[in-house]
Amino acid sequence: MSFLSVAAPHCAEKVIEKSRFLTYCAHTAGEEEARAFLASVRAEHPLATHVCHAFIADRLGNLMRFSDDGEPQGTAGMPILNVLRARKLFECAVAVVRYFGGIKLGAGGLTRAYSGCAAECLDGAPLALWEECSEFVITVDYAQVNALQRFLEGRCEVRSREFAENARFAVVIRSRGEAAFRAQLADVLGGRVQISESRQEIAPFPLDK
Repeated sequence: MSFLSVAAPHCAEKVIEKSRFLTYCAHTAGEEEARAFLASVRAEHPLATHVCHAFIADRLGNLMRFSDDGEPQGTAGMPILNVLRARKLFECAVAVVRYFGGIKLGAGGLTRAYSGCAAECLDGAPLALWEECSEFVITVDYAQVNALQRFLEGRCEVRSREFAENARFAVVIRSRGEAAFRAQLADVLGGRVQISESRQEIAPFPLDK
């Protein structure tokens, strides 16, 4: 299955009624990664008044957590979580750090501040479609290298090239296209190719591809 999430960590800053808000978001695969991300934000801001957060740590939206971290109940964590849910982001965590500036915002003001900060941070973050991928190694004789490189161009990500007794290319493609890829590759190279067993992983793809 595929799902939408951020492709890389991002941070945004905003001042509201003299309070300083710093918002961080990241792709976090599972609750352990989400907790580690939040711990790193807290460690970076030990003097912050509040570090409120929300995350959806799985690919189905079943593992959701949030915290107001001392703000009035319902004014911080849930508004952040609602932004994640509205944008249908999964395996994603958002932390909003607040340094109190002396002016109280009230319940409505806090809700708008935390949801707005989360939204603005995600607006600036690179998004990607995370899909199940297959990684495998293609081995050919040197006579086939040029033909192989022409075939691979634009079809997959080449993670490494090794030139020893034979040429070995480690590649990654979307799993849904693996069978067709293997068949076409064997046809192009006249069967003079070895392909290892594939290893599955989840990887991000830009939304425009």
